[in-house]
Amino acid sequence: MLCNREGFAGGLPPSVSSATPARPTVLGPPHYPVGMSKPLDHLEDADFSTVESVLDYLRSQGGRVTSSRRILLQVLFDADGHMSAEELAESVQQRAPDVHLSTIYRNLEELEQLGVISHSHLGHGPSSYLLASHAHAHFVCSECGSMIEAPDEIFRGLAQSAKSKLGFSIDPNHFAILGRCSNCADKASQESRAHR
Repeated sequence: MLCNREGFAGGLPPSVSSATPARPTVLGPPHYPVGMSKPLDHLEDADFSTVESVLDYLRSQGGRVTSSRRILLQVLFDADGHMSAEELAESVQQRAPDVHLSTIYRNLEELEQLGVISHSHLGHGPSSYLLASHAHAHFVCSECGSMIEAPDEIFRGLAQSAKSKLGFSIDPNHFAILGRCSNCADKASQESRAHR
C-alpha cells in the first residue's frame, strides 16, 4: 500500500473522501526534482528525428555541442530500446574511452530537461533511458518479470480523468505498472482450481 508523506493510504487524508470533487491546493510553483521530467508541451513541433536535429535544438537553447554529447545521442539513436546509464556509458566509452560516467549523467540530465530523452523505472533495477519520441508505458509481471510495452491509448481515460478531476497531467511512461501477465494469471487460476 502506498502512502503519502503524511502517511495516508492512497494519498488522501481520512477526512477527504474520493467523492470530494475539490481541486487540490498547490502551494508555490511546481517543483520538478532532479531526474523527473517536466511537462514539455512547447516541444510538440520540435524535430528530434536525427542526431543533427537534436544538436541544432541544443544550440538554439544555448547548449554546447560536445563530442561526448554527440556520441551519447548517437548511442541513444542506435539503441533498440531502454538502456541504463551504465549501459550507455559502456557504449559511449567503446567509442570514446576518455568519457567519464559523471559526464554521461550530466548529459542525460540536461537532455532530459530539454525533453530530448526520458527515463523510466521498469521495476527494481536502475532507471532506463530512451529517446522521448520513443517513450511508452510498460506493464511488468510481478511473477515472471516479463515486460509488455503498453500503447498510450490505454491511459487516455486515466489521463482525462486525472486532468478533469484533479487538474493533474500524468506521465504514464515514467513508472512501470506491476501486475500479472496472462501466462502467470492462467497458471495461478489453474493452481487455484487444482486445490479445490
